[in-house]
Amino acid sequence: MSRIDEELARSRTRIAPAEARLLLAHVLDRSHAWLAAHCEEALDETTRANYADLVGRREAGEPIAHLVGAREFYGRSFALTREVLIPRPETELLVDLAIAKLAGKIGGAAAPAILDLGAGSGCVGVTLALEIPAARVTAADVSAAALELARRNARVLGAPLHLVESDWYSALGDERFDLVVANPPYIAEGDPHLARGDLRFEPQLALASGADGLAAIRRIVAQAPRHLAPGGWLLIEHGYDQGPAVAALMRAAGLAEIEQQRDLAGIVRVSAAQRGDGA
Repeated sequence: MSRIDEELARSRTRIAPAEARLLLAHVLDRSHAWLAAHCEEALDETTRANYADLVGRREAGEPIAHLVGAREFYGRSFALTREVLIPRPETELLVDLAIAKLAGKIGGAAAPAILDLGAGSGCVGVTLALEIPAARVTAADVSAAALELARRNARVLGAPLHLVESDWYSALGDERFDLVVANPPYIAEGDPHLARGDLRFEPQLALASGADGLAAIRRIVAQAPRHLAPGGWLLIEHGYDQGPAVAALMRAAGLAEIEQQRDLAGIVRVSAAQRGDGA
């Protein structure tokens, strides 16, 4: 048998030290503080083998989120599977803007209605349901597996979430919402980045969308006026260089008050538009 500090020392020659600690804490189901306090404790062979397997998979490039089955988003832990996109920190901007857009509607006679398109793990929809308790949140995804995971996350975190299996708006009939949020696939098919890093392990359905990466966004924007209540807002996360194209699509759809927000890296990451009188 080997000790905790010995296993960590070996793994640090293969993966980042922080990742080595995280994976061992996961295998042992212990905190980082516990690891530090018990560094001389022995590991049994089963635990050591399980840890070695995870280290090898991480060394081969498999995402940490897949190895531990979870990722933090907006201060909460969301369970993950390979069927959904791993939540990114920049998507928290989408949540921040959604909360700001609905600030004036909270406390009114009617509960604000929110639609999360392409819900995936449910990280955006669940977060909005918890951050805006007065809202009625619908989460839609074409993937039954993604919806099951979103349902699981909603249940564990205590979020009231209405889930709909839908190809964007297709199963929503004539429903209208005060806010529609979407983090759709926006990478161009054939982009070499799809074969690099974490993206190799994530579902292509959630990443790539047409020759220019805008196929899903075109559908979402074009059909938005039909599903936005008067004065309702559409918020879309998109690629670093897609801001001008998304704004043009919003204007073409008759949407108004177009805004574009930058993430912490200074990149235009989210475009927003409001249903105009003529939409």
